[in-house]
Amino acid sequence: MNLIQHADSPRYIQLNALDNVVVVVNDQGVPAGTQFDNGLVTLDNVPQSHKVNLVDIAEGEPVIRYGHTIGYALQAIPRGSWVREDQLRMPTAPPLDSLPLSTDVPEKAEPLEGFTFEGYRNADGTVGTRNILGITTTVQCVTGVLDHAVKRIRDELLPKYPNVDDVVALTHSYGCGVAITAKDAYIPIRTVRNLARNPNLGGEALVISLGCEKLQPGQVMHENDSSVDLDDPWLYRLQDSSHGFVEMIEQIMDMAETRLKKLDQRRRETVPASELILGMQCGGSDAFSGITANPALGYASDLLLRAGATVMFSEVTEVRDAIYLLTSRAETIEVAQELVREMDWYDRYLAKGEADRSANTTPGNKKGGLSNIVEKSLGSIVKSGRSAINGVLGPGERFTRKGLIFCATPASDFVCGTLQLAAGMNLHVFTTGRGTPYGLAMAPVVKVSTRTELSQRWPDLIDIDAGRIATGRASIEDLGWELFHYYLDVASGKKKTCAEALRLHNDITLFNPAPIT
Repeated sequence: MNLIQHADSPRYIQLNALDNVVVVVNDQGVPAGTQFDNGLVTLDNVPQSHKVNLVDIAEGEPVIRYGHTIGYALQAIPRGSWVREDQLRMPTAPPLDSLPLSTDVPEKAEPLEGFTFEGYRNADGTVGTRNILGITTTVQCVTGVLDHAVKRIRDELLPKYPNVDDVVALTHSYGCGVAITAKDAYIPIRTVRNLARNPNLGGEALVISLGCEKLQPGQVMHENDSSVDLDDPWLYRLQDSSHGFVEMIEQIMDMAETRLKKLDQRRRETVPASELILGMQCGGSDAFSGITANPALGYASDLLLRAGATVMFSEVTEVRDAIYLLTSRAETIEVAQELVREMDWYDRYLAKGEADRSANTTPGNKKGGLSNIVEKSLGSIVKSGRSAINGVLGPGERFTRKGLIFCATPASDFVCGTLQLAAGMNLHVFTTGRGTPYGLAMAPVVKVSTRTELSQRWPDLIDIDAGRIATGRASIEDLGWELFHYYLDVASGKKKTCAEALRLHNDITLFNPAPIT
C-alpha cells in the first residue's frame, strides 16, 4: 500500500503498483488544482475516498485498482481527473466454467497456541459466548403474543437468574401462506431450525407454535420430521389455550422459567480460541473498506485460523466478480467446485428476477467512492485474509468443520447476519464506512469503522477505528492483533460491544427464494 503521508498535506493511497487510479484520504477531499507530493495535480474537486487517475486513460482502456480492472473508460480521462462511475463500463462477470480450481493453495501457517476465552460449553460440543434464553416461532402469527411474553420475562423473570444474559425471540415472517413444498423452501426451513441451535442459546430453544400453520414444530425441532410430541416441555401451541391470551402468556412464562433455571446453572469456563466461530460482514461500505477495515479483518482472520478457530465470510454478490481469487485458494478442487456451485445458483436466482450482481451497489456505496460491484468485490474479499478456504456452506446450513468457510448468503446485512447465526456463529464483526447502527440479539457484533471521521462522529456506535491505517497511525498488522485480542475479550464477556450495550438489534430476516402463496 502506497500512502502519501503528511497529515497536513494532500494525501492519497495506491494499493498496487499496477493501479492507474488512487484514492483521496483527506477528510474534506481535495479541491481542483491540488498538487500531491509526486507532482500529480487534480483537475476537479475530488471528495474523500474517491479516485484520481495517475495517468491519462484513453477511451476503452482499463481503469485498474487492487491490481485488477474495475472498468473500461467510456471516454478519455485526463490525468488528475475525478474518476466517476458514469465514466466507466463495467466488466462482465468472470465465467464460471474456466476458473482456476485449487491452483494456488496457501501453505498452512504456524499454529498459534495458548490463546483462550471464557465460554459456555454446550451438550452438542459447541461453545457459546453468551448464555441466552432463545424462544423461536413456527409462524409470524404468534409474534405479538411472544413479544408480550418476552417483555414480561425480561422484566419479571430475568432478574431472578443473574447468570442468564438475555431472552431473545426468534421471530420471523415465514411459516404460513408459503409454498412449503416448493423446490427452494428448504432454505428458510433449515434456517429456522438451525437458528434455534445457535451456540449462544445453549444449543436449543423453546418453540412457540400457533397450530394450523404449514411449518410444523417437528420441522423446527427435528430435521425432516413433520410430527412432534405435543407434550414436549419445550413446545407450546397457542391454539391449545382454552382461556385465551392470559393463559398463553402464563404458559410461555412457565416454560421460560423452567429453561431459565437450567441456563442459570451454567458458568463460563476457559476454552481454547479454537471454539470461536466468527462471522464477518461489511455494510454501508465505501472505498476505504478494502483499504483499512477489511484488510485488518483479514489479518485477524488468519490469526484466528492459526489458533484453530472457525471464520466465516459471506455475501455472494460481493465476491462474484473476484471469485477467481477465491477458487484458486480453495483447499481442494471439491471446495473450489462448491464455490462455483453457489455462484451459479445465485446467478440463476438473480436472473429469474431479471437482475444481476450490478444491482448490489447502493447510492451510499457510490457516494463513498465505490464505482461498481467489481470494485466493491475486490475490497470485500480482503476480509478472508490469505489462508486456504476449507469449506462452503449453502444458505441456512450449519457448520460441520473448522477453518475458513465461505457461507453463501445474499449481501443484505440482515439476511447475511441471520444466515451466519444459523450456521453457528457465536461472534460477529461488521465493517462500515458510511455508518450503520446494525446489531444482532443472538451474538455480540464488533463494529469497525473504515474511517476515523466516522468513529469520531459515532463514538458510541463504533468499537474499533480502522481509519488509523489510512492516516499512518497504525498498520494492518497492528489492527489485526488488536481485533484478535478484542474478539477474545468480547467472547469472554469481559467487554460489551457498543450495539450490545445499547441493545441495538436488527430483526431476524429469512432468505426465502420460494414462492409465497
